[in-house]
Amino acid sequence: MDIAHLHFMVADGDAAQRQTLIDMLGRLGATRISVAADGEAALRQIEAPGGPPIDIAVIDLALSGRDGLELIRDITVLNAGTRAIITGSCHASLLFSVESLALAYGLDLLGTIPKPLTSGHLEAVLSHYTPPVAQVQERRALPRFSFAQVGVGLQARQFEPFFQPKIELASGEVKGLEVFARWIHPEHGVLGPAAFIDALEQNHRIDFLDWTMIESAAEHCRAFQDKGLPAAISLNLSAETIGHPDFLRQIGVCTGRHGVAPSLLTFELPESAVLTNDPSFLERLLRLRMMGYGLAVDDYGTGRSNVQQLARVPFSELKIDRSFVDGASRKRSLATVLSSCLGLARSLDRKSCAVGVETRQDWDFLQGLGCTYAQGHHIARPMEAARFPDWLADWRQFF
Repeated sequence: MDIAHLHFMVADGDAAQRQTLIDMLGRLGATRISVAADGEAALRQIEAPGGPPIDIAVIDLALSGRDGLELIRDITVLNAGTRAIITGSCHASLLFSVESLALAYGLDLLGTIPKPLTSGHLEAVLSHYTPPVAQVQERRALPRFSFAQVGVGLQARQFEPFFQPKIELASGEVKGLEVFARWIHPEHGVLGPAAFIDALEQNHRIDFLDWTMIESAAEHCRAFQDKGLPAAISLNLSAETIGHPDFLRQIGVCTGRHGVAPSLLTFELPESAVLTNDPSFLERLLRLRMMGYGLAVDDYGTGRSNVQQLARVPFSELKIDRSFVDGASRKRSLATVLSSCLGLARSLDRKSCAVGVETRQDWDFLQGLGCTYAQGHHIARPMEAARFPDWLADWRQFF
């Protein structure tokens, strides 16, 4: 990687070790290197409004004045875009905990390196650097809609499902599609859930949207089947929708009307919704599975579940939250959590799906961990149903 254009800061209280790091960076191609002998000096350089921004700060945990842990917090608060590499003369388990702390604070940590440093370790951590994404244009302000306006849009059938492919990592084959609701607004164009979910939830009628998506998804599922395309579809549903007394009957009528086998539909519920002690809700989930429908635990890892709680839920697939997927290939703390989630799915004999696969590095890493499925922008963004056949033809040229 060419690092000549990057501005480094080496923050270490030991003059000899500072020079060693400077020499290592120089041999790797760095040309712009600032130094700081203590934590206060390091912070001044990072927050200096008129100075050149620090792209990567190499920080020793044992800095005086303001130590490395304090700098982790302060850099995050500043939001200056500085990436960090943490070094220290401590046990690897403590450095692992430092990674976890940095993750909790939201710091973009490239990695940790135990002392004494080597050029090989430094080069490996630097390889994790990716240029910041430039904001080409400001995000447009979303219009605010009332419940009545959203209702008019639903009645006018302006809401459509967009589909994101789910890929089997072992083979590269498309094994299904997840539905994402989009409002095709006559004035504002394509709108995502942020524009309309609040109005529905505040009025306790998210079921209006859920049933719109269920009907449309079942219709497209039948159409995909008729064209010989992958047709298994996953839908995000609220616990309130599934918990309605008539849901089991209504979903049976819907799939029968469209000629769709229950095995082709998977209902996704957030971890917080399925981990309940309500026996009637657990019975409902069990009946859905016995009828042949799939059940996925979505956003797994964001709740407070344990293995015993999860084992009681008759789910068929565990969807790992994107916060544990993006960056796991270069952050040991994330990799450990991700590996644990995948191991849990295997131990319970369930499929696993990693959400938020943004890079080829993410893809390769998940393959190595034995994840079943992957979704994310590296594969495809959610698309209209009409675009799926052409996208699939292009994808199959590579697999």
